[in-house]
Amino acid sequence: MILTKKILILEDNFLVLSRLFESLYQLENDFEYTFEVMVLTSSDQIDAYIHKNDDFVFDIILIDRDCKIHKSFHIFDIERIGTDRVIGISSIKRYNDDLVQRGVKRIVEKDLSDLDTFVSAVIKEMQSMLIPVHLQDFLKNSGQ
Repeated sequence: MILTKKILILEDNFLVLSRLFESLYQLENDFEYTFEVMVLTSSDQIDAYIHKNDDFVFDIILIDRDCKIHKSFHIFDIERIGTDRVIGISSIKRYNDDLVQRGVKRIVEKDLSDLDTFVSAVIKEMQSMLIPVHLQDFLKNSGQ
C-alpha cells in the first residue's frame, strides 16, 4: 500500500524552493510515504486554484508571506484547512507573528543567509507532522 502525503508550498523564492525540494527528496526516502507537492508562487493562484476548490486537502502547508506579485500569501484560508497543518516560513518576524495570531503553532523564520539551517528546521517540523504522536513519544523516551 502506498501512503501519500499532500504538501502545499506557498513560496516565491526559487532558491528556497530548490533547497526544500532537495531535502524533501531525502525525507520521502526516509518515510514510507510518497509526496504530492503543489507550489504556488503568487496569491492570485491561491484564489484561482485553492479557494475555489474545496476538494484540495493538504497534510502540510508551508506558507511565506510575500509573493511574486507583491501581494500576500496570507490570504490563504488556513482556518478552513486547519492551522495544525501549517508551518509559517517568512523571514520577517511580524509576518510569522500574524500567523501565530491566527492559530499557527509551527514557525520557522527564514534566514536567506543560512538556508541550510532554515531548511533543516523546516524538515524537522515536517518530520514531526509525519510521525504519529505516539511514535514520537516512544522515540523521545528511547533516546532516539
